[in-house]
Amino acid sequence: MPSFLEISPDKLNRLIGTPGAPAIVDVRTEEDFALDPRLVPGSIRRSHADVASWASSIDADAVVVVCQRGAKLSHGVAAYLRHAGIDAESLEGGFEAWIAGGLAVPEAKLPRRDAQGRTVWVTRSRPKIDRIACPWLIRRFVDPDAVFLFVPTSEVLAVGDRFEAVPFDIEGVFWSHRDELCTFDVMIEEFGLASAPLLHLARIVRAADTARLDLAPEAPGLLAASLGLSRMYSDDLEQLEAGMLLYDAFYRWCRDATEETHNWPSPKKGA
Repeated sequence: MPSFLEISPDKLNRLIGTPGAPAIVDVRTEEDFALDPRLVPGSIRRSHADVASWASSIDADAVVVVCQRGAKLSHGVAAYLRHAGIDAESLEGGFEAWIAGGLAVPEAKLPRRDAQGRTVWVTRSRPKIDRIACPWLIRRFVDPDAVFLFVPTSEVLAVGDRFEAVPFDIEGVFWSHRDELCTFDVMIEEFGLASAPLLHLARIVRAADTARLDLAPEAPGLLAASLGLSRMYSDDLEQLEAGMLLYDAFYRWCRDATEETHNWPSPKKGA
């Protein structure tokens, strides 16, 4: 059982992917990280030795600190963050405990970060489904601070080149459709995020995005909501923010509520 200064891997796993997830800081040494260069989803790498210099840059209500075994490095950094007024806990058992049952993102798959430590992505303007679903996945499971640039289709590759942004959901790039899979499917596979709820959500997204609505009974609802949002918002970033809530709801349904039903009228007492 974790102490009041720790969070268990199971509890953290329930928080990751939700809007209330804590910031996750990986302070493993370079030697330990080299043994398994993967990350707890959504985490950033920082040096324990430099905590005094980066503590003030943490903009989150809560932080979970990860080291190799959940011992001195994570507890020390968490204590330092608490001294700085930040609610911080250590991951019980560290990264070794996490990988025993949790998803992990390969560091090599992550794009280069900008000067502020953010990944930067570029895609076509006027998003509908894949171009909202993919940013949702990235912000919830890969990089909470990711930047998304929406530009005319003809300019995506040039903008990517000039601004060091990673193009996605456009023909001829790595992060795009592959055979029957849409870009959302590809990101789940490449980022090592193939959990049952995300795979379920991916099937719904694929069905709605590729006009194969027979693949999932929920797909027409996602398609209708997505097209409705595209009519409600002329600003792509405003549409993305609204779409985040939509995908939060679909994810929680896939994870927690697929067996729940809602009936009318309500059953009468004693019936």
